[in-house]
Amino acid sequence: MVLQPSIRYIVDDVEAAIRFYTEMLGFEVDIHPAPGFAALSGNGLHLLLNAPGAGGAGTAGGSPEPGGWNRFQLTVDDLDKTLAELRESGANFRGDLVVGNGGRQVLLEDPSGNLIELFEPKRS
Repeated sequence: MVLQPSIRYIVDDVEAAIRFYTEMLGFEVDIHPAPGFAALSGNGLHLLLNAPGAGGAGTAGGSPEPGGWNRFQLTVDDLDKTLAELRESGANFRGDLVVGNGGRQVLLEDPSGNLIELFEPKRS
């Protein structure tokens, strides 16, 4: 059995999400066969973007919505530099920079409010 991990995010606007992930985070579009769906890859991650009601498993058992607190994490070497570049590009963040025992992190929001945790590990 071959399993390839992917994350599926529900987004309000697939085109806006594609621009965000490709232009701000360096993802590439693998396929975009319909207005309500696209598959991207970058940083070793496969990201599936679905508009609500676009079909597939998202139609089973309720109405999918974007947002929430689930997220994936991208580790960065220089969080201050990354934050400055993203802010200059107009990125939105949820909350402030958090410093913890393991390092520093901030929550970046995609155009639909889905979260991406940017994490800089503590240097020893």
